[in-house]
Amino acid sequence: MVSTLGVAVVGFGWMGRVHTQAYSRIRHHYPQLARLPELVTVAEEVPGRAEEAAAQFGFGSTTRDWREVAADPRVHAVSITAPNFLHREIGVAMAQAGKHIWIEKPVGLTAEDAGAVADAVAKAGVQGTVGFNYRNAPAVSYARELIASGEIGTATHVRIRLFSDYAAHPEGALTWRYERGRGGSGVLGDLASHGVDLARFLLGDIASLAADTAVFIPERARPTGATAGHTRATGGELGPVENEDYVNCLLRFASGARGVLEACRVSVGEQNNYGFEVHGTKGAVFWDFRRMGELGVSRGTAYQDQPVSTVYVGPGHGEYGAFQPGSATSMGYDDLKVIEAHNFLRSIADGTAHGPTLEDAVRSAAALDAMSRSAERGCWVSLA
Repeated sequence: MVSTLGVAVVGFGWMGRVHTQAYSRIRHHYPQLARLPELVTVAEEVPGRAEEAAAQFGFGSTTRDWREVAADPRVHAVSITAPNFLHREIGVAMAQAGKHIWIEKPVGLTAEDAGAVADAVAKAGVQGTVGFNYRNAPAVSYARELIASGEIGTATHVRIRLFSDYAAHPEGALTWRYERGRGGSGVLGDLASHGVDLARFLLGDIASLAADTAVFIPERARPTGATAGHTRATGGELGPVENEDYVNCLLRFASGARGVLEACRVSVGEQNNYGFEVHGTKGAVFWDFRRMGELGVSRGTAYQDQPVSTVYVGPGHGEYGAFQPGSATSMGYDDLKVIEAHNFLRSIADGTAHGPTLEDAVRSAAALDAMSRSAERGCWVSLA
């Protein structure tokens, strides 16, 4: 018997909209779910934004105070898509109120913040998942299967890249994203957190790392009003960019594999250039987010001059079959969040975690903290 689950969204910027759209699409792609979401309320402090969300998506009520969500008995699960500096306070409060939480990465500003939310979730006995969406791509799921099964031999090294131009314009507004106290560690928390999750998802735990960081646009203009996403500002008072535009990092895995992770938010000419190459003793796998439904695969016994084949993912790969009936039909970013919503709701129904957990967020945040320490000290940092 199918029942409904009251859900709320806290923070209705772009990511809040993405979560809401994912909830709205769940019944179309996963009609077999035991509990389907009902959009109960949306919390957003920017005047008028919550009301617009309710009018468009059908939330039953609105509020400007997220604390009202924590106290609302109609709400059983909450999407936390507010700015990073609010993640810890909201996450802990929602868990303590008995709400299941789907929280966007990096789950606060530090590993301590992520750990506090993880502890609250564990103590409350609720389910918690994190927005590491790129691991949900069917091609990434298939790559993990090939690596784990030994199809490419023993994994020896990986290169992970996350290049974007969303902050490349010098007129990009000095929003909370560029402040250490509210945005945290800049591109580390924004993009490199995904890279760390992909590294761990594919090759296992990271043992140690060495990193270098840089700020390439040191000043930006302060915005004069409410912002959403990556807006431009001109003529405002200039302020310092306090966190990183760029990071490169050497990785040593517990397995003995090696890795390189590089992320940048000011890469002119790069739009969502995210991907990885994993090499093994007998082959390799290659993935580019911009060609999300393709996986380059090299396997066999030739070793030298061994060719690479392109595999178009299909119903047998990850969650592809919930969206398309045959191979090579494109999926998009929003589909990955639908998969994420499905895993969250299934976790609640089963009482067992599906998808990335708060522990994954803690491990990712610990690696980001280690990158910051390594860049500051100029040395390798252990994660053991």
